Amino acid sequence: MPHIRCFGVALSLLLSAPVAAASPPAAELFAKHSEISDIALSPDGTRVAMAVPVAEGTETQLQIIPLDEGGGALALRFGKQQHVTDVYWTTNERLVVSRAEMEPLHAEPYSRGELIATNADGSDQELLFGYIGDFFMKSGRRKDNGFSALTGLILDDPGMALVTFRCWNCGEEPDTVLFRVDTRTGVRKEVERFRGDTIFGADRSGTARIAVSRDANDNPLMRYRPTADAAWQPLPRTMAGYSLSPLRFSDQPDVMFALVSDKGEPERLYRLDLAAGTRTLLAGRADMEIARVLYEGSRGAPFGVFFDAGKPSIEYIDKASPWAALHAGLMQSFPGELVMPFDFSDDDSKLIFFTYSGSHPGAYYLLDRTAGKIRLIAELKPWIEPAKMAPVRPIEFNSRDGRTLYGFLTAAGDGPRPMVVMPHGGPHGPYDRWRFNPEAQFLASRGYAVLQVNYRGSGGRGQQFIEAGYREWGGRIQDDIADGVRWAVDQQLADPSRVCIYGASFGGYAALMNSIRYPDAYQCAIGHVGVYDLQMMFKEGDIAARRAGRSYLERVLGTDEAALVENSPARQVDRIKVPVLLAQGRIDRRVPMEQFDALATAFRKSGRPAETLVVPGEGHGFYKPENQAKLLETMADFLDRHIGGRSAGPTAATAP
Repeated sequence: MPHIRCFGVALSLLLSAPVAAASPPAAELFAKHSEISDIALSPDGTRVAMAVPVAEGTETQLQIIPLDEGGGALALRFGKQQHVTDVYWTTNERLVVSRAEMEPLHAEPYSRGELIATNADGSDQELLFGYIGDFFMKSGRRKDNGFSALTGLILDDPGMALVTFRCWNCGEEPDTVLFRVDTRTGVRKEVERFRGDTIFGADRSGTARIAVSRDANDNPLMRYRPTADAAWQPLPRTMAGYSLSPLRFSDQPDVMFALVSDKGEPERLYRLDLAAGTRTLLAGRADMEIARVLYEGSRGAPFGVFFDAGKPSIEYIDKASPWAALHAGLMQSFPGELVMPFDFSDDDSKLIFFTYSGSHPGAYYLLDRTAGKIRLIAELKPWIEPAKMAPVRPIEFNSRDGRTLYGFLTAAGDGPRPMVVMPHGGPHGPYDRWRFNPEAQFLASRGYAVLQVNYRGSGGRGQQFIEAGYREWGGRIQDDIADGVRWAVDQQLADPSRVCIYGASFGGYAALMNSIRYPDAYQCAIGHVGVYDLQMMFKEGDIAARRAGRSYLERVLGTDEAALVENSPARQVDRIKVPVLLAQGRIDRRVPMEQFDALATAFRKSGRPAETLVVPGEGHGFYKPENQAKLLETMADFLDRHIGGRSAGPTAATAP
């Protein structure tokens, strides 16, 4: 239980007593979904809205919870077995949500591109963007065959929002259209239109001032308006050389905050004066991107930034800021955890913040700054006991060609242990962070150390670092992973005679490819919904179905047929000398069954069939808790037979 210290105001914390758990915990506890997937505080600070999965995750409801404890929660539904995410209050009585589907690998909803508005009591539900077909003589009101997203609230006009929309059936490069939408009536007005996928940055009046799109090589194209009534023009290099990510405008109409990179290095935080064409550096690092910007309330300027692609750290812009002092006090009150401000009331008297660690899935709290009290709103996974989870240690090492690489080691104990190497998916953009990983914690509870490496190509280190992994899927990316294994062995954290490699998606590819390139480093390999034939990626799956996807594959893989064959595990099974387990969802569209079949068939023809787990009704990752638990149990049995883990006892979690 965290201890709350005084930092200018007296704080009190209301928490229930912890419940004892078995050791080691059952696989089902690591497979269960979080109890909430999104949260938002009403503008007046009297209610919270939470997206809550129900019925074993087959539906996500919107629960409206009063904070005065004077009334009960109200559950809103948006259709049978429908999910919602991206919750926004646009007034004290009106909300907007995205209709969503569940993303299996992360077990959380992601937007389908439909926006729904509702009153907080569930009345007057309105489809703001989506498709309603004609029914007999009645014409459907909405015919939005595309993807929409609420991209900002118009602070100077409550109830009004900005929505971007991209059509799905308007050619290979459809326009991105920016609408001004009245969320109370559904009335919309087109205000901007640009060719291709475009991100807009708007001032407090709702006027778009920044537009960032992409060229044929996926490089940013940046335009801006120096003043609200000026014409669009190219953004000068004095403001951003390579990329700009718009954040929010200050109370000065031409001043905004943005993340900027000049040459593809990690973006830094700047204050930009659009009218003067100048910028002022506020915060940033040369080796790591800013993962989150911390703001002084609902409309204030940034007071700090957060980095998490390696050892997590926070940089305060002005240490004398009362908001920096408030945040530092909260960090002291939750030792060993990170604290992230999440949402604010309009007058900033109340705020929701989120706490988490490598051993704690996370919890949302409400801080009443006037009363000086903290209140627990919800734990993501209250059945997980952080004190009985393994500590997650940030690590740093050098690759063989001199790059500094970051990663994490999860282990319940010291000394050489059997180790599972767990490369993340992607590979270009995603990255591992210091946070609760249910698979890593499950394996650690069974006696294994778990190594995660943010190899070149990973996100969090800038575009140059991402591009360093292009056309290196079977090459230097694999070397980086192997260098991490060598480091763990040299540090006597891993037993070199008991190492296995497991991953999902690209991680599944890496599991097989690393065992090909480094046959003496591993005793077994596990691939989950993995890519095993690079040539097949150009023909099968939803990436190859789009021109932009095919262009992406050419850019990151190349078109050299011999190289694609050389770096395809399904074409190199004679070089795989270790036992292999393959897991696959039968209806996977990202990495379809053809990929699994290619490798499984090749193993069978070689006379050394792989062990397999194929689950009907699952896609790119197993979503149903019972199927995820079955995968964990199957992996544990496979690992125990080949590298012999042992159950780990309770261990105290440590800070990064």
